[in-house]
Amino acid sequence: MAVDEPTERELRVMPWWLVLVGLLVAIALGWLVLDLLLTEADRASQPDTRATLRIDAIRTGLTVVAGTGGGLALLLAARRQWITERAQRHQESIAARDQVHRDRVQAHAEAVAEAAQRHQDRQSGAAEHDAAERRLTELYTRAVELLGNDSAAVRLGGLHALERLGQDNPGQRPTIAAVLCAYLRMPAPNGEPRETEVRRSAQRVLTRHLRADDAAHWPELRLDLAGATLVDFDAAGCTLVDATFTEAVFTGTTSFAGATARGRLLLGAATFGDVVFDDLTAEAEVFLDAARFEGQASFDRAGFADGLSCRRSRFAGPTSFHRAVFDQSTSFDATHFGDGARFRKATFLSGVSMERTEFAGYAGFSAVRFADMALFRWTVFATEACFEQTRFEGAANFGRARFQGAGRFDGAEFSQPPQVDQARAAAGGDHAWPAGTTVERVDDEWLLLVDS
Repeated sequence: MAVDEPTERELRVMPWWLVLVGLLVAIALGWLVLDLLLTEADRASQPDTRATLRIDAIRTGLTVVAGTGGGLALLLAARRQWITERAQRHQESIAARDQVHRDRVQAHAEAVAEAAQRHQDRQSGAAEHDAAERRLTELYTRAVELLGNDSAAVRLGGLHALERLGQDNPGQRPTIAAVLCAYLRMPAPNGEPRETEVRRSAQRVLTRHLRADDAAHWPELRLDLAGATLVDFDAAGCTLVDATFTEAVFTGTTSFAGATARGRLLLGAATFGDVVFDDLTAEAEVFLDAARFEGQASFDRAGFADGLSCRRSRFAGPTSFHRAVFDQSTSFDATHFGDGARFRKATFLSGVSMERTEFAGYAGFSAVRFADMALFRWTVFATEACFEQTRFEGAANFGRARFQGAGRFDGAEFSQPPQVDQARAAAGGDHAWPAGTTVERVDDEWLLLVDS
């Protein structure tokens, strides 16, 4: 807020008669002095002396008149100088005020120009953003149209167009991934022999950007491939965030080797050919309930930090969990292993349940560590069941289990006697039961294990 400057007192013009009055005062003063001096001179006794005194009196009177006039002239000169200085000061004040006013006008003009420039920049930026969004929408729409074309070659072009669009526009990556997942979930068109290659390409586009060591990594990408048909799906080394493969069909060879699962990995009711989960790192629970494994399945050195749920699953081919680590509760209840299951040197740090599980082939649990409860109730071991050098640090329950082949517990360590109530074993088998286990013959074919 501007502060008003103090106003100067108005300068009045000196009237002409004031000068006349000054002159009259000077004359009157000179006359008065002359009269006094002449009067004193007349009193002198000598004529010569009187004449000299009269001349001195006249000279003095004129001097007084001249001095008074000079004083008045000096006063007038001083007044003129004061007026001149005041005028100069006034001019300087006016010039300063004018300069302040000009500065304010200039500042206002600059502020207006700057505001106009900012407004113009905002309008320009908005126009550029709108143009970019329109172009992005056009590119996205065109790529999706290509993906829906009847020609496999055109669909391949649409895949690569979407990938390039996602590479240049990070904000579009989740949408593009969702579109590719939706494409893979849709049934393959009939009569198109090259559709398999299109789907392989779509899978590679997704998995290529899920590898953290890849320069084109798209972080935090989520896959929803529930019910999709996937051919030779290769997620080796990928980072999977809340990935869903429920009821998916994996044909050919599937690989999750070295993958990292952040969030739940849902594979319930999925169907696999050959599959590799070696060195998988699962930070949340993995669901394999009701899954079907028609070929080999390998989980060697896999780590399940939040446990594994594998209930009612079927493994038709050889299965291996060599050196796998299960940090939380794990369940294989009612699961069928058709051609051998090997858990050699696996570690179960929490409870594990294999109730009503069937091992149609070799069941290898040698050197396994069960740090907590291990349940094998109603489990069927159709051939050899090997628990050699196995450590049971918690309760072990084999109640009503069936050992149709040899039951081997050589060197097994139990922190407490295992429960084997009503478990049965084939007579004549090469068995090695835990120390203290009582065996009774039921008939020529079966032996009954009784808790001691």
